[in-house]
Amino acid sequence: QLQLATSEKNELTRSLEMVQNQLQEKESEIKREISEYKDRLLQAEKEHQDALTEANRKSEVEIEACHEKIISLEHFIRSQKLEIEHLKSNKEQLNNSLKEANQALGELLKTKVR
Repeated sequence: QLQLATSEKNELTRSLEMVQNQLQEKESEIKREISEYKDRLLQAEKEHQDALTEANRKSEVEIEACHEKIISLEHFIRSQKLEIEHLKSNKEQLNNSLKEANQALGELLKTKVR
């Protein structure tokens, strides 16, 4: 009976060792997979951050270009307003000169008719 119990104990011990070995192998495999997933996650995060950084850089360049265009258009508008004021002034002077010329012509015609 002792021999039978010892034999069963040895068999159970071997079975336990096999199960423990299988568990250790499975644990190692799971740890390796977790490590791979972490590496892939870090790589994906880095690629995402790089893409975000590049998108931000492009946006800043576009914003700066738009800002420069706005400044250029504001300068153009100011110069056009000045040109309009200058043309209005010239028109007024020409209208005044035309009135004076018409008055002088009218007086000349009157004196010629007499």
